Amino acid sequence: MPTDKENPETIIGLYQRHADAWDRDRRAELITERAWMDRFTALLQPGASILDIGCGSGQPIAKYLIERGYKVTGVDSSPPLIEKCRARFPNNEWIVADMRALSLNKTFDALIAWDSFFHLSHDAQRAMFPIFKQHANDGAPLLFTTGPEHRVAMGEFHGEPLYHASLSIQEYRELLSSQGFSVIANTIEDPECGGHTVWLAQCLSVG
Repeated sequence: MPTDKENPETIIGLYQRHADAWDRDRRAELITERAWMDRFTALLQPGASILDIGCGSGQPIAKYLIERGYKVTGVDSSPPLIEKCRARFPNNEWIVADMRALSLNKTFDALIAWDSFFHLSHDAQRAMFPIFKQHANDGAPLLFTTGPEHRVAMGEFHGEPLYHASLSIQEYRELLSSQGFSVIANTIEDPECGGHTVWLAQCLSVG
């Protein structure tokens, strides 16, 4: 059983209470993420639809995509962060929703879960892969970040515990394959991307 501090259920409340602080701390432009974002968008047609899962306040990830002409739909469990997205990018769709129960009844040309999916528990992460598939068009790339090995890693944000978890690299590969995603690239603790463990996969199966 997790301790009170090692509890993924605290994440939603944390990002509601500290939305303004998180937004202030988050830079508006891409720096280390740019190479992965460019690799991701190289797989897309102009004007492609993108589902940003755990979009935060829309910066820098959604901002980068919107400025390049993509149609971004953002999902986040924090109403204050979604309100910031709506104020900044009113021509895009922003939805308050828990990614663990996401069911939008539509599919997208690409999906991204950058620095969001890893706040879920191990079991909740496993359950996300059918959700990714449910929202992916055939050929859709999926870009997401994880930890480097099976573990729980606790951080801190404004004096509160910040939960992160990861499955093993092999299990992520198996989960992707089970839903028809082929791994294009995976770098563990990429030194050129701030130590992120990054996955780029593509949905290759229909149905």
